[in-house]
Amino acid sequence: MDLGTVIGIVLIMALLLGAMAMGVGIGPYVDIPSVLIVIGGSIGALMISFKPSQMKSFVKIFMIAIKPPQEDKIELIKKLVQFSTKARKDGILALESEVNDEQNAFLKKGLSMAIDGNEPDNIRELLEIEMEQTSTRHKMNGSIFSQWAGLAGAMGMVGTLIGLVAMLLNMADPSAIGPSMAVALLTTMYGAIIGNVVGNPIANILGIRNDEESLVKEMILTGIMSIQSGDAPRALEAKLLSYLAPNERVSQFN
Repeated sequence: MDLGTVIGIVLIMALLLGAMAMGVGIGPYVDIPSVLIVIGGSIGALMISFKPSQMKSFVKIFMIAIKPPQEDKIELIKKLVQFSTKARKDGILALESEVNDEQNAFLKKGLSMAIDGNEPDNIRELLEIEMEQTSTRHKMNGSIFSQWAGLAGAMGMVGTLIGLVAMLLNMADPSAIGPSMAVALLTTMYGAIIGNVVGNPIANILGIRNDEESLVKEMILTGIMSIQSGDAPRALEAKLLSYLAPNERVSQFN
């Protein structure tokens, strides 16, 4: 679980609710018409903007931001170096048993192709296509939240206009001015909260998750190409360590 994302969301909501409670209380900030306009309206607009299959994955995509799949890069490098060592010693066909038990689908596919004798260019082309398409899907998923942020803000403005119109039409009735103004202000607040607490931050962290996954796949692709070409394990490790930050580079040959 990504504690930074969880703590950030909890901290923001706690501070907002605490500030409301220390003022006039939380109750006055709860307005059903405003909720219907902002949340209902923005989700309805999202359903127009994206395919049903994408919207079905809304919660699953959100959970990736909270609990992303983890890949230990150091352990991945060690594994690829071990594969390289065994392949140089016993031939690439000796990796077949390890590949059958491999949990990483991308690594399994690439090594299986190498074991089957596919040309390096063919392996690279297929894996790069898969990387590109996966990244495209991830970016599309992230755009759901960035779009939601914009739509929530827009629906907040719509609600503000609705509240102002209602207020102006009831200027002769002082008792109607307060509720109309509440709708006008609270819709803007709800839109701002959705956009700046959930929408844009989640879209940003999903972009980071996509970059991290792409980096791991780049490392795997480099490892597979080096194993197939018969590079020395030490040379392979040097290539893979170059993907890491300097303070993370730990060689197993030292």
